Amino acid sequence: MTDSIMSKAATMEIPINSNGDTGTLPEDDSLEQAAKLQWSLDEKVGSTRGTRDLQQVMVSGPNLNETSIVSGGYGGTAEGIIPTSSIKDLRMKARRSSVPTSSSAICHITSQSHEHQGSNMHHSSSSSSMSADDATRGVAVEKIESVKKWGMNTYKCTKQMISERFGRGSRTVDLELEAQIEVLRDTKRKYQNVLRLARALTNHFYNMVQTQHALGDTFADLSQKSPELRDEFGYNAETQKLLCKNGETLLGAINFFVSSINTLVNKTMEDTLMTIKMYENARLEFDAYRADLEELSMGPRDAVTMARIDAAQQQYQVHKEKYERLRSDVTIKLKFLEENKVKVMHKQLLLFHNAISAYFAGNQQQLEQTLKQFNIKLKPPGADKPSWLEEQ
Repeated sequence: MTDSIMSKAATMEIPINSNGDTGTLPEDDSLEQAAKLQWSLDEKVGSTRGTRDLQQVMVSGPNLNETSIVSGGYGGTAEGIIPTSSIKDLRMKARRSSVPTSSSAICHITSQSHEHQGSNMHHSSSSSSMSADDATRGVAVEKIESVKKWGMNTYKCTKQMISERFGRGSRTVDLELEAQIEVLRDTKRKYQNVLRLARALTNHFYNMVQTQHALGDTFADLSQKSPELRDEFGYNAETQKLLCKNGETLLGAINFFVSSINTLVNKTMEDTLMTIKMYENARLEFDAYRADLEELSMGPRDAVTMARIDAAQQQYQVHKEKYERLRSDVTIKLKFLEENKVKVMHKQLLLFHNAISAYFAGNQQQLEQTLKQFNIKLKPPGADKPSWLEEQ
């Protein structure tokens, strides 16, 4: 079959002119493509793009395995003949050279892709680190500004307080409000004394009731062991038990009185005094920034000083509003505190009087009626002790 193919292969002839130029064969362009192929191989060997173009030409060109190129006519010499084996070797060489070139190109592209991905990862990590640094820097700047503001405010208030103490600075005074505040502080001191004495009375009376309880138990035991004095010991035992019962009732009333006074003094009054303390601090800040504004206003009026005056004016206005708001809060709380104090003390003083009078008068019914009137419930004996389940 190979012999038949070789016998059918036509010999390609390239006519040569007297000037050495080759003639054109419009009906077959294979020779021109072969010449371009050889020139392309000589000029662009090793290049990836040239190698791909060479492969495309080799694939799309004619089958040169069965063709010979003759430089002369039929009777010419063999010097102008280009054997097809050389073209075949040329094609094989081009294929062999194209494999490493393509591999190198793929490796180059892969390395570029990896470098691009690495650069993207580095860029993202760097951007995230930069954002974290910016956030940390922002927090640090806020803390520094807060400390700076606190330091300036403390300095101004300390300066104002020292000036007031030595009589050099002026202070804002509300005479009516200051008088009410002083009355409240004096009232609290007196009510604290009442609370201290009422607690002492409770402790002493509790000890007395416990003593009466023990004495009643002793009289009852002696009445059983002394037949000749059974009636006398019995009478005294009953009296001490009755006094002990009434004493426990009176203790309930006194404890309620102490609890109400404690709430009034240490919660209601203390809350109002905390608001007063905030008001006094606001007053000191207001006077400090007022004095600072007055001092700047008395100085030169250049551009820098005007900017400082504007800033001081803003701070002065802010602290003025704060001072007026807290002054209004103090006035309202003092009014409500006075009303609440009168209402609470009226009820507690009436309870204390009725309970003490009924107890020392020996009127057990009136004493119990007093507790019912003020909705006071006594704890049963042993209520303060934990149950056997809680002890476990």
